[in-house]
Amino acid sequence: MQVIVWENNIEQALRILKKKLQREGVFREMRARRSYEKPSEKRVREEAQAIRRHRKLARKKLQREGLLPAPKKVARAR
Repeated sequence: MQVIVWENNIEQALRILKKKLQREGVFREMRARRSYEKPSEKRVREEAQAIRRHRKLARKKLQREGLLPAPKKVARAR
């Protein structure tokens, strides 16, 4: 993984690196490897993740079709 530092701006480069690591799932994997996870616990966790993923996809599909209201957008102050 590579991050380019522009004009010696280390803070911005670190933010970009953290976002990339987050997207790749590195933090989640590090947290999971802290302790041993039994195979039965792993199976239950993966099934729960699959259910959440399918529900999210179904909800987004219904929103695109207009059957559910779209989520309200939050305006951020800068």
